[in-house]
Amino acid sequence: MPEVKKIATRESYGNALVEIGKEKENLVVLDADLAAATKTGIFKKEFPDRHIDCGIAEANMTGIAAGMSTCGYVPFISTFAMFAAGRSFEQVRNSIGYPHLNVKIGATHAGISVGEDGATHQCNEDIALMREIPGMVVINPSDDIEAKAAVRAAYEHNGPVYLRFGRLAVPVINDNTEYKFEIGKGVVLKEGKDVTIFATGLCVCGALEAAEKLKEDGIDAEVVNIHTIKPIDRELVVKSATKTGKVVTAEEHSILGGLGSAVAEVLSEEAPTKMLRIGVQDVFGESGPAKELIAKYGLDGAGIYEKVKGFVK
Repeated sequence: MPEVKKIATRESYGNALVEIGKEKENLVVLDADLAAATKTGIFKKEFPDRHIDCGIAEANMTGIAAGMSTCGYVPFISTFAMFAAGRSFEQVRNSIGYPHLNVKIGATHAGISVGEDGATHQCNEDIALMREIPGMVVINPSDDIEAKAAVRAAYEHNGPVYLRFGRLAVPVINDNTEYKFEIGKGVVLKEGKDVTIFATGLCVCGALEAAEKLKEDGIDAEVVNIHTIKPIDRELVVKSATKTGKVVTAEEHSILGGLGSAVAEVLSEEAPTKMLRIGVQDVFGESGPAKELIAKYGLDGAGIYEKVKGFVK
């Protein structure tokens, strides 16, 4: 069996910035002394005059980007999710969100898969924080292809966008000619009739693996990639839930305020459905190898399989 290609979505982010930067001279990148980690260093090497290192001063970087956006630039601010969404929340809300400025936030190293950096850096609350800001688009791509497409879509979108990227290399699953990325539109990766698994980011691959194992147990699972948490694809969520009658959400984020909450909000209003949320269960993370942590918190294929099987049975 051929080895599956794996690429970290933070790497995809850096490469996408260069690709778009070659076409669009108004694209500028700001970083908080983390260019090597966020991979904006790739852009800096290609366009040194359009890359600004703001130092370890994320709140200030946010304000600078807000100002630049009023001068015709399209700024991408880049740092770890813990700092982009956490440390800079007030500035993102008041300086970018409130005036609805055209600033893009490239947040890397999100979730449990940050690994050995531990609980202080494993931001499992960023989607919840960012989707609360009026007018903020929130995107959590599942692989290299989707991440690159998301960066381009973010550039083309007029308004603030939060992009969530991971540290860990993940399998490329969208490498097909039919793949199409559109903000606010989910993607049905596998049709099914017994249960719907709505997954986002790193958990999309795990959901597909789980669906294959569930098939052996006679459970036909539908897998839907929800790359855009806000605006969420309400029509697809309702349609799939109505079809299968059971819903599971899987995310590398707290079950509070993330994908699970977003789906529950839609269904409670339009199509009440029995539901299970898989994610970080209202706890902080811990230091350890990324793959072991993902398995421990039940976010890999095996973990999702066991939880869905128990839920359906």
